[in-house]
Amino acid sequence: MANGSGTRLPGLADVHVHLRVPGAEHKEDFRSGTAAALAGGITTVMAMPNTNPPLVTLETWRAAQRRADAESLCGVHLFAGASSAHTGELPGLGHEAPALKIYLDHTYGPLCVTDLSTMWMCFRSWPVNKPIALHAEGPRVAAGIGLAAAFGRPVHFCHVSRKEEIELIAAAKARGLPVTCEVTPHHLFLSQSDLPRLGPLGDMRPTLGEAADVKALWSHLDTTIDCIVTDHAPHTLPEKLASQGPPGVPGLETALPLMLTAVTEGRLSMARLVELMADNPRRIFGLPPQPNTWVEIDPEATYQLSNQGLHTKCGWSPFSGMTVRGMVRRVILRGKLVFEDGEVTAIHKTPEP
Repeated sequence: MANGSGTRLPGLADVHVHLRVPGAEHKEDFRSGTAAALAGGITTVMAMPNTNPPLVTLETWRAAQRRADAESLCGVHLFAGASSAHTGELPGLGHEAPALKIYLDHTYGPLCVTDLSTMWMCFRSWPVNKPIALHAEGPRVAAGIGLAAAFGRPVHFCHVSRKEEIELIAAAKARGLPVTCEVTPHHLFLSQSDLPRLGPLGDMRPTLGEAADVKALWSHLDTTIDCIVTDHAPHTLPEKLASQGPPGVPGLETALPLMLTAVTEGRLSMARLVELMADNPRRIFGLPPQPNTWVEIDPEATYQLSNQGLHTKCGWSPFSGMTVRGMVRRVILRGKLVFEDGEVTAIHKTPEP
């Protein structure tokens, strides 16, 4: 909504980030990652479990969540990870963790589930009132839909990137199956044609699609797609530029300006942006409310995204140099000013229930 000093949006929720804790704090940590989130108008994040060690035991998950609670500047909720070697941990994790992440395809990190028995155990053991999120590409999307149908339980598909995948999910939804899905700005705004310019900085998982894939994602943004997420996956520049560097790109500070630009261009409404980046993520993952929390934006501000001034430790963005329209001016979290005009003013996290 608009007021005298700008346009207010609710605090956004990003349900797919990598904060690299534990084990890779040189790339990002809870403080730097949540500073980047606040700079992007995001007041709640859900962090992935493919850390070192991975969050596949209750002891490891609890230790990481305690660190998140102590070190973060905004709300951080940690996924539990599925592992063939640790299925016995699922009941305990399911009691405390908000959601389970199953990697059906290889990506950065040690977790990948390829055997049907582990998938079966995950779907049998995980609480039915808590989501299971899948990294599933290509035919494995069909496998995930089949599991959702067989068990009659919600399944959330991460970072959908291909035309065939989003059309298959749309068909599943049309039949009433309990599936939801998310897309990232880098799959909406970049494609294979950008790779000559980006080089290794354009390497992520899933990889960038073709123009037809990008077009299909946009065509389903008002219907099939439930959430916009960043899949914020920071690596240092030396790591990315090395031979066979790791996949992944940062995105916490650029997602909202990119989507506000899409609003200006008439590609989606502001109300739909709020659904995709605030309302739906909180509903799907049962995230707690944040009273007296909002983001003040200047929807008319036109500027170029830049690597300068980023709060993420990695210090680069695949969108550097892109002109956008819409700037985060202030963020209020539980009644406290935590970001203003490029500066994170939060000193410590505002307590959550």
